[in-house]
Amino acid sequence: MANSDVRSKRLTGTGSAAVGPARIRQIQVLTTTGTPRLTITDGDGGSTVLDLDFIASDSHSVNIPDEGIRVSDIYIETLTNITALTVFYS
Repeated sequence: MANSDVRSKRLTGTGSAAVGPARIRQIQVLTTTGTPRLTITDGDGGSTVLDLDFIASDSHSVNIPDEGIRVSDIYIETLTNITALTVFYS
């Protein structure tokens, strides 16, 4: 799957990204004040695959190494003090 086209989706709330099976390659996050946190699960009710805390009032880029994180669907479980995020996936 290393040669698959990379796509992106901007999200501003919790829930399904509705992209189906995917490999998360990178995440861009814009945080606000407080204690920003992002939790992504493997579909709705699935296991946690990514759980990150960020510095407030900044933009962040999270690169996922190797082949990325494989999920049945990108599901945003927690989106605290984050204005928006863009997920790059294939």
